[in-house]
Amino acid sequence: MALKYPRVLLKLSGEALAGDKGFGFDFDTIRDFARQVKAIAEQGAQIGMVIGGGNIVRGSQISKMGMDRVSADYMGMLGTVINALAFQDVLEREGLDTRVMTAIRMEEIAEPYIRRRAIRHLEKGRAVIFAAGTGNPYFSTDTAAVLRAIQMKADVIIKATSVDGVYSADPKKEPTAKKYDRISYKDVMTEELRVMDQTAITLCRENNLPLIVLNIHTPGIVSAALRGEPVGTLVS
Repeated sequence: MALKYPRVLLKLSGEALAGDKGFGFDFDTIRDFARQVKAIAEQGAQIGMVIGGGNIVRGSQISKMGMDRVSADYMGMLGTVINALAFQDVLEREGLDTRVMTAIRMEEIAEPYIRRRAIRHLEKGRAVIFAAGTGNPYFSTDTAAVLRAIQMKADVIIKATSVDGVYSADPKKEPTAKKYDRISYKDVMTEELRVMDQTAITLCRENNLPLIVLNIHTPGIVSAALRGEPVGTLVS
């Protein structure tokens, strides 16, 4: 079946890599994610990825403990590089050629981010993991994901979470929260729904970039989303 979105930017939280452990890595969980990524690659999708660093260190949190915010954010960026290298290893053991590109230069372990080279990797069928955020403090990995999606001319961003879409409130705390099948970026901002941070949402809106929020733990859901099936929540 033809893909509605042939080039995708997949945003995955760092906490997702930890599974039920809450910290570090759960390699059984990571393998499950990697197999979903490989499955969409076999369907012909070109795949870019941004992975958060929350399973290792979150800059915004440790800055609240008194650490300088700039230093804390750089620590968070390094956490995303660790996650990218771990996910690259699992993807390549699953048989998918993968490149890690970093916004902070560290040539011994990854390629520096160069837009034209990244697009060439995608065209050659390689998955590309964009690490170290934007390379600047005060910007989240959500913003980095949207920025890379725009630069790569992605057709869609998929935010893979542990929730099956966007709700009017946290469904884990409020069972009566309403789930949206579709919602506009304007409504996300005015209702202050925590889909992504405001900078990321604004970038999506200004560049007409659709976003799908879905539960990554559902088998085959990413493939279904790329085929245009109504899964999760479409924000556009």
